[in-house]
Amino acid sequence: MLGRVLRSAARSQRGLRSFATTTNLGPFTEISTLSNGLTVATESQPHIQTATVGVWIDAGSRAETDKTNGTAHFLEHMAFKGTGRRSQHALELEVENIGAHLNAYTSREQTVYYAKSFSKDVPVAVDIISDILQNSKLENGAIERERDVILREQQEVDKQLEEVVFDHLHAIAFQGQPLGRTILGPKKNILSIQRDDLSSYIKTNYTADRMVLVGTGGVDHQSLVKLAEKHFSSLPVSSNPLGLGRLSSARKPTFVGSEVRIRDDELPTAHVAIAVEGVGWSSPDYFPMMVMQSIFGNWDRSLGASSLLSSRLSHIISSNNLANSFMSFSTSYSDTGLWGIYIVSENLMNLDDTMHFTLKEWTRMSISPTEGEVERAKSQLKAGLLLSLDGTTAVAEDIGRQIVTSGNRMTPAQIENAVDAVSVDDIKRVAQKYIWDKDFALAAVGNIDGLQDYGRIRNDMSSMLY
Repeated sequence: MLGRVLRSAARSQRGLRSFATTTNLGPFTEISTLSNGLTVATESQPHIQTATVGVWIDAGSRAETDKTNGTAHFLEHMAFKGTGRRSQHALELEVENIGAHLNAYTSREQTVYYAKSFSKDVPVAVDIISDILQNSKLENGAIERERDVILREQQEVDKQLEEVVFDHLHAIAFQGQPLGRTILGPKKNILSIQRDDLSSYIKTNYTADRMVLVGTGGVDHQSLVKLAEKHFSSLPVSSNPLGLGRLSSARKPTFVGSEVRIRDDELPTAHVAIAVEGVGWSSPDYFPMMVMQSIFGNWDRSLGASSLLSSRLSHIISSNNLANSFMSFSTSYSDTGLWGIYIVSENLMNLDDTMHFTLKEWTRMSISPTEGEVERAKSQLKAGLLLSLDGTTAVAEDIGRQIVTSGNRMTPAQIENAVDAVSVDDIKRVAQKYIWDKDFALAAVGNIDGLQDYGRIRNDMSSMLY
């Protein structure tokens, strides 16, 4: 059904921040700012017959309170239920008639509405997006009907153990703070959110100075600026505008070393995520932390991964059958982050060995990372960043995310230089700063009786004994 096409519960990709392509001869990003503070950014490729246009908003579940947690995501659902100019049916029909795809998603720090269409239909797509953002009807009947849809979505999310573990990891790492809340919100909030809550969130957060209109592919920058002036010039400005990428005076979230364990012996596997405090998007340590994450990488036994891998941790895990899979991650937010690893294992009797050898590899980064593994990680990181940009939508995602979080988009040369500049000494330095003898947050779900206590795991954060 088109309703499903129109709405997406896509999540921000963990672990990787995507960037521009690394060719200096390719398209470049043009940025303009309207008088009301709305940013317009484009990467034009005139020979392409399709385009992606969308609005990236510097607001997500982190902008909510305990009482209103879930409002941003609820708004995502309500966006396609009709506006003052278009009924839901008319909206769906208009999108279908131009062969476009309209989508939206909410993350902890951003809300995004975007469309992919033929280049000639960009004016229509921009008109639709602006209408949705500024004129959604938010009818009480539609709100009541959507509650059940969101509750069913919540039930589906609860079945995805990776999502469950990472939600618990955020909740325990940032206890009692906005960043620790889930995106969907608790069930009681989903049942109680009212039209006034949605309207208040829009009034507070859907302001011109917190938005960037992005266009990629077959778009012309000046044409998009004119469309922005036509459709978004009446957007209000925040009472205290900061500009995109500038941190507010709000206190940086406090990282809490702690754990949550949800034991379920009916499950055949243990799901464990462990993380130290990471870095924000604009931190000078962002790229060294990404390279260090790439040193560990990902491994999955079901994909036929060999034990003879360049990642030393992959070799240890594979050779000793310690886990089914693991995924390292470096998740960044505006002013903090989480850096760690997510492990799935059915070798329940050896969970202590799995954690021990994992943390030994972590602490080894403080002492003796090798030139070879650092160079390999840098090459893999650059390749991963490039491969993540396939098509106009991926490029639009990159532009929107970067401008919202930093106020700018790094050039290809800057990206390449930043990764290449990371040295062995940089890896040692960030490992000593963020990992060695540091408290961690741990979230574990499933058959976890064999997982040792927090104190024993904590001892491995400052020991080199194998």
